[in-house]
Amino acid sequence: MNEISPINSEMTALQRRDNSHYLHPFTDYSELHAEGATIQDRAEGIYIWDADGRRIIDGLAGLGCVNLGYGRQELADVAARQMKRLSYSQSFFKTSNEPAIALAAKLVQLAPRGLNHVFFANSGSEAVETALKLVHRYWKLAGKPEKNVVIAREQAYHGSTIATTSLSGNPVFYESGGGMPIAGIERIKAPYWYMNGADQSPEAFGLTAAGWLEEKILHVGPERVAAFFAEPFQGAGGAIVPPATYWPEIQNICRKYDVLLVVDEVVSGFGRTGKWFGCETFGIESPDLVTIAKGITSSYFPMSATMVSDRIASMLIEKGGEFYHGFTNSGHPVGAAVALENIRIMELESVVENAADVGHYFGELIASLADHPIVGNVRSCGLFAGIQLVADKETRRLFDESLRVGDRCSAEALQRGLALRAIGDTMALMPPLIITRPQVDEVFKITLEALDATARAFTAQKVG
Repeated sequence: MNEISPINSEMTALQRRDNSHYLHPFTDYSELHAEGATIQDRAEGIYIWDADGRRIIDGLAGLGCVNLGYGRQELADVAARQMKRLSYSQSFFKTSNEPAIALAAKLVQLAPRGLNHVFFANSGSEAVETALKLVHRYWKLAGKPEKNVVIAREQAYHGSTIATTSLSGNPVFYESGGGMPIAGIERIKAPYWYMNGADQSPEAFGLTAAGWLEEKILHVGPERVAAFFAEPFQGAGGAIVPPATYWPEIQNICRKYDVLLVVDEVVSGFGRTGKWFGCETFGIESPDLVTIAKGITSSYFPMSATMVSDRIASMLIEKGGEFYHGFTNSGHPVGAAVALENIRIMELESVVENAADVGHYFGELIASLADHPIVGNVRSCGLFAGIQLVADKETRRLFDESLRVGDRCSAEALQRGLALRAIGDTMALMPPLIITRPQVDEVFKITLEALDATARAFTAQKVG
């Protein structure tokens, strides 16, 4: 929630025009029209300047996507060159283009073992929707159409289409329109140790949480369960990092019951965890499908992909028949060229290695916040962190939702020049992967100041 009012006539005019015509995503329009939007004007590195000239540290890398930071001339130059050479190429009707072919080959080189095929789209939602269709197509071609139930998790986020919203595990999202969640989706609890298993050690809880998947498979019937969809860590659902024991056991369960494993790497992919893919960080071997977006181009161009295993691709090829799915801009040559250059820079400048090194330091600083009076739990992985705010540390009692404590903390940080995200009362940080240790120090300083200011604002009388 932005508490900072515009201070000049030009800003006010822009806000009025914005309110008149622009319907923003994930926005309370009543609040937006009352407060006005923050107008971003320019950006460089990890910093954004608004229309008033105020510099803000982008502690969110956009939406966990501007991994290389802002203002990379190389990416602009590559896009311009490709636009002049071949500005568009459709991928329907057995047509292709060289940048898309080269990008597919490069992604196969980087991705977890066995993912040797790529289906391009434009957003994370489209990549996940593609994966969902491929799951159902695969089992139909395999002669098992009755395997049509998908299992996902509470507090998951997989996108904002009707199908991907249905996969997501926050019921408030279903209020956006009718028909959600769609049929054929079952859900298990999130591997959130602090709220769902704090009576156990994290290691023991990881196995318990994985066991919830086996229980659900047996309840539904293994002959009916098609796939399990999950993020390596849960981002927009609450910045949840699972215990180390969780993912290896999840993989064993999927193999045991012949359930396809779909890993949503839209946020975690391309270095966020200190590895190219979250699968590497969490020990996930040979997933059947992996969805990627955001960091593939550092969001300099809208692009995403679904990485497809040999098991699934071979079935599509050998059985034949048209796969009635795709997008006008699938395999866009400009997007592919930008993605290739983005990856080249990441390799040349050791950006993933920086995320691992600086991420370790970042994690140490975040861990020190656990002693703060209104912080109940902290967790981090690479350059990603969640800070859980609580009204009572001893009982783990959360603040009353109506107080919107997370929004207040976010506003306090923004006033001091840092953008962080309130996911309810969890404060999320995921800065650009090029961030340095001195810049992390600045992020931490402002975060601590925002927590202190929030604690002063909410007394015991206010929280009851």
